[in-house]
Amino acid sequence: MKVPVLVMAGGKGKRMGLPVEKPLLPFLGKPLLDWVVEAAKAAENVSEVYVVTSQNTPETEKRCNAKGWKVLRTDAKGYHADLKQATLEAGLLGAVLTVPADLPAVTGEFLDKVIGEFEVCGMDFLAVFVPIEAREALGLSISSTDEYKGVWYAVSGVNIVNGAKIQQEGKIETSAIITQETEVLLNINTLKDLEISEKIVRKTKKN
Repeated sequence: MKVPVLVMAGGKGKRMGLPVEKPLLPFLGKPLLDWVVEAAKAAENVSEVYVVTSQNTPETEKRCNAKGWKVLRTDAKGYHADLKQATLEAGLLGAVLTVPADLPAVTGEFLDKVIGEFEVCGMDFLAVFVPIEAREALGLSISSTDEYKGVWYAVSGVNIVNGAKIQQEGKIETSAIITQETEVLLNINTLKDLEISEKIVRKTKKN
């Protein structure tokens, strides 16, 4: 099973108060966005990669165009609205993998594992959640949370959804992967997150 990937890179990133757009924030010398796009392109079960931009991220869009990456520009009406718009405009009506542009430790191997899990779960939506306490233990921020089977988790932003189903009204049956693997644990929401995550990745590479 091969699926397309949408790298979500259209948010304002207001929380960080940055001099550059968040997807272009350097992480170990390379923009956050580049780490994610390269991981998606390295995944064996990814068919194509699109970067989803908006009016909030014109410089990000310029970088994508310069690198020859496929771009889908949305109206910046919120994550779910942008996802619906992007899948509709690209004609992606089967399974679609979404990955946020602020997940620099993600790897192609991890994305392949998520795709494999979706293939066997039999649901129209698969979310990857991180235990809140796992992020708190490292001093990382908690920005977005969601409930699954009565427990609240930190949202990683890595999801697979049936592109046709999200165009319809009504509840979508959801499955989930609960993990504290580094690939999704290091989600960059603040400058402190950036500093902590760079230290962790440097240490990991030395070992």
